[in-house]
Amino acid sequence: MEERVNSGVTLVDFESPWCRPCRDQKPIIETLARRFRGEARIIELNIDDNRQFAIQLGITSIPTLIIFKNGRELQRFVGLQPAEVLSKAIAEVLNK
Repeated sequence: MEERVNSGVTLVDFESPWCRPCRDQKPIIETLARRFRGEARIIELNIDDNRQFAIQLGITSIPTLIIFKNGRELQRFVGLQPAEVLSKAIAEVLNK
């Protein structure tokens, strides 16, 4: 997983299928993936299957969404986030 965030802009959605807010976040993530196709990677990461990476990043609540640029964490959101908030944050990182 680390190699996937090491270059360019990546939004990682730390989630799990048993989490209701995560399920509510899913259509928003899918919309962002279409909107930023070719500009930024949008990745959903099941914390149950990637526990070590989640622990390494200090994920204690889900959904947690982190924007990385060239491997560096730039912004973190905890809890269900609206498309507008995430879209604006990604656009700002892309324009830096």
